[in-house]
Amino acid sequence: MSEQQPISSPESELQPRTYEVRTFGCQMNVHDSERLSGLLEDAGLTRKPEEAADGVADVVVFNTCAVRENADNKLYGNLGILKGVKESRPGMQIAVGGCLAQKDRETILKKAPWVDVVFGTHNIGSLPALLNRSQHNKKAELEILESLDVFPSTLPTRRESVYAGWVSISVGCNNTCTFCIVPSLRGKERDRRPGKILAEIQALVDDGAIEVTLLGQNVNSYGVEFGDRLAFGKLLRACGEIEGLERVRFTSPHPAAFTDDVIEAMAETPNVMPQLHMPLQSGSDRVLKEMRRSYRSKKFLGILDKVRERIPHAAITTYIIVGFPGETEEDFQATLDVVEASRFSSAFTFQYSPRPGTPAATMDEQLPKAVVQERFERLTALQDRIAKEENAKQLGRTVEVMVTEHAGRKAESTHRLSGRSQDQRLVHFSVPEGAATPRPGDLVTLPITEVAAFHLVSDPTAEQYQLRRSRAGDAWDRSQAESCGVPAPGTGSEPGRTNLGMPTLKVRG
Repeated sequence: MSEQQPISSPESELQPRTYEVRTFGCQMNVHDSERLSGLLEDAGLTRKPEEAADGVADVVVFNTCAVRENADNKLYGNLGILKGVKESRPGMQIAVGGCLAQKDRETILKKAPWVDVVFGTHNIGSLPALLNRSQHNKKAELEILESLDVFPSTLPTRRESVYAGWVSISVGCNNTCTFCIVPSLRGKERDRRPGKILAEIQALVDDGAIEVTLLGQNVNSYGVEFGDRLAFGKLLRACGEIEGLERVRFTSPHPAAFTDDVIEAMAETPNVMPQLHMPLQSGSDRVLKEMRRSYRSKKFLGILDKVRERIPHAAITTYIIVGFPGETEEDFQATLDVVEASRFSSAFTFQYSPRPGTPAATMDEQLPKAVVQERFERLTALQDRIAKEENAKQLGRTVEVMVTEHAGRKAESTHRLSGRSQDQRLVHFSVPEGAATPRPGDLVTLPITEVAAFHLVSDPTAEQYQLRRSRAGDAWDRSQAESCGVPAPGTGSEPGRTNLGMPTLKVRG
């Protein structure tokens, strides 16, 4: 890949231009935003500090989602707010990318002509060049490709965390779910070769990360492009061979492609965490057929039974859509029944939103908003009860928690820190008086002393509290020292970047 040309600044500006990337949508978008940040920094921009009080950045990039209708409203609302800012800031630039840009294209420039750049899901690497071109030509630049230009993992990256990272193993989707617009925006599935994936993971571990999450639109169909149906299970086992990698997760699998060899790989690979996100969407076989989801409720529940047989303490989460066109009360009751039987630790529940360009948007029997809302409330009440009951089983258990940077909303009053257990449950915990305080990336072992529907609490005694300082915590220290321009004690190499001749990895706090 050719070296990025710097994004020029007005001659009156002595300081480097600043940027911010605002992300809407799924984990894939979050990971793409890390690539966008890396590209902008390679082009000479600096990230605007979150705590800065002097307005917005010189370059604002929106990485959009098109899955739900409110994503459109959110984008255009944000663009409207920035219009006045841009008018008072000569040289400021606004770029819109991601799935909504891939879908709406010229519409964005018609609705918001003050936008400088519109780019799609297949050419995120073009952003610096498009910003330069727009600045030079003094007009908006629109570039949308119909197929992948450069695999995103070959692009520079600014990681959002030093202790954990996303690793994309594939992009695109070969399914044709009637409610989903993603395949038409992301394209057919493209798989990376295992060696490149493992090299990227190794680079992350070398930089201090101890956790990775493997990403794909249908992560467990990995290998379809190069003809190996067992490739995903093999990849999980290969992750188990990487020294220093303590936690491996993946999202999101598809029930139709979820095979027993993957369950065995999960059970037999110690660093693959006892956690599974398995999208249900509906518990009604009739609705699943209308959705073109190629599994039925019996198969779905059978997968959960097999997982729990091999991994008894696995926490299972899901996606569910309420109010799909034509959904009857009987269909909805079937969903409630499957949810009751599944015992999800948590669920992401959505009210069906028709998306132009999808088959479901033109189906008859679109349900009234009031009906969908009432069913949604019943479903969330059921799942909240189940989540609290499942969390109650954790009371008294001793868990290992990886400390995260972000504390809970009540942290100032409770003085608790936060982290994730091995099964991905959120744990707020206190540090006993006189005990050492962990850094983000360190691991603490402690008992669960209180439970709620959406989190666990631990207030351990000094005897119950165990702290394990980790390489990831050391990486956190280095990143903090680097951000202050001060060398971290005991470090022999420059943190933050690893160049393998493929991805450029950046880490930060």
